[in-house]
Amino acid sequence: LQEVLGEEKLLAILKERELKIYWGTATTGKPHVAYFVPMSKIADFLKAGCEVTVLFADLHAYLDNMKAPWELLELRTRYYEHVIKAMLESIGVPLDKLKFIRGTDYQLSKEYTLDVYRLSSVVTQHDAKKAGAEVVKQVEHPLLSGLLYPGLQALDEEYLKVDAQFGGVDQRKIFTFAEKYLPSLGYAKRVHLMNPMVPGLTGSKMSSSEEDSKIDLLDRKEDVKKKLKKAFCEPGNVENNGVLSFIKHVLFPLKSEFVVLREEKWGGNKTYTDYEALEKDFAEQVVHPGDLKNSVEVALNKLLDPIREKFNNPEMKKLSNAAYPNPSKAKPGEKGTKNSEPEEVIPSRLDIRVGKVISVEKHPDADSLYVEKIDVGEAEPRTVVSGLVQFVPKEQLQDRLVVLLCNLKPQKMRGVESQGMVLCASSVGEPCQVEPLDPPAGCCAGERVYVEGYEGGEPDEELKPKKKVFEKLQADFHVSEDCVAQWKQRNFLTKLGRVSCKSLKGGTIS
Repeated sequence: LQEVLGEEKLLAILKERELKIYWGTATTGKPHVAYFVPMSKIADFLKAGCEVTVLFADLHAYLDNMKAPWELLELRTRYYEHVIKAMLESIGVPLDKLKFIRGTDYQLSKEYTLDVYRLSSVVTQHDAKKAGAEVVKQVEHPLLSGLLYPGLQALDEEYLKVDAQFGGVDQRKIFTFAEKYLPSLGYAKRVHLMNPMVPGLTGSKMSSSEEDSKIDLLDRKEDVKKKLKKAFCEPGNVENNGVLSFIKHVLFPLKSEFVVLREEKWGGNKTYTDYEALEKDFAEQVVHPGDLKNSVEVALNKLLDPIREKFNNPEMKKLSNAAYPNPSKAKPGEKGTKNSEPEEVIPSRLDIRVGKVISVEKHPDADSLYVEKIDVGEAEPRTVVSGLVQFVPKEQLQDRLVVLLCNLKPQKMRGVESQGMVLCASSVGEPCQVEPLDPPAGCCAGERVYVEGYEGGEPDEELKPKKKVFEKLQADFHVSEDCVAQWKQRNFLTKLGRVSCKSLKGGTIS
């Protein structure tokens, strides 16, 4: 665990009896591989003799900015129940020792509802918003339901009659909220157990709403390979490395070892029995990112195969499709069909990432073009052709961080295929000046760049040239008076801050 709140109380309970713990999950987006972190810990609790309750928090899923529409709530809860049980079976956890319960089984009772009102009479708006800051989706105009969410999670501890609640460290503010407010209703303060959060494949938190950050439990083997290939895994960099973190927090606890698969010419396979030795070898570049990703792919597929098998029947496929309907297969007149409204053109459809320029050469057949190799956190750097020769000296591009649009359709430029576009600020008047956009200092290759307010959502896998999504969005790109890149007055951001340019105030971006 990363942290425990109330350890003295925990030890006092253990002197008398076994601990009663609950772990809850809101039934929103599809569970992904990071769920193996709490699953492996639940296995530990059961081995230690604890009584464990798994809560499918369906009402919470609806309250969290309606991530689960009311009409899909029952279907998604059933899907979660089957998936979570399949995960536990995949790692050898006996289900007969677990208790499963749905939130709506008791959260709609008269007693619970009265306690929600009692709690709302003592909780401040500030505390409710602060408690849910890292769990409830943050939007510009939040719904009242999101403020109720932390209170319900606190009350669950009392109504499930447990000694402790277990969850990710991202739940810490809700846990301290529960410790503060449950006693005001005359209920006991509980123990709180927190596991670390596994960074996603893009370097930030693994999230159901960010497709490239996570591997779905039912992803096909070819999808697993594709996502791992694109995963951020810079040579020697152990910070925010989702691939290494998955080994540390999932594969090692389950198997007590990890095998790096390599060809004989690179030293052959190597078995690690402690994570620190693997991390040290990766930091010293003894282990190559490509070998690490291939080895994780093999180990992960062994975990996922039993889950895929369980869902490989007509009944489970029907449930999965009904719980998470594909918008592109909507009925005539609905979104996603020829008769529907136009597609929503929003910035989250762009796959924009921080890139590091590895090399810059003049195009062999075009004096105005550079051919760059740019690392965007994938197994191999991308080849990018840019018309920057007359604007940016070669030495100013070498080894610098840039902002790269990654999901344009690759196209040949004078015989060299370009796999992305370096985004630059341009002056409005003559003579034309051009400056590549600058990510914040400290960013790593592969980090996602997003527009403020559009952090969620999945980028298109490839922007279709005929639909001109980039061109429509680019029309509202500009540089502010303090040199910050913006779309409709909303800043371009990474998790470390704003994207900017050096001097071209009021310029355009292309």
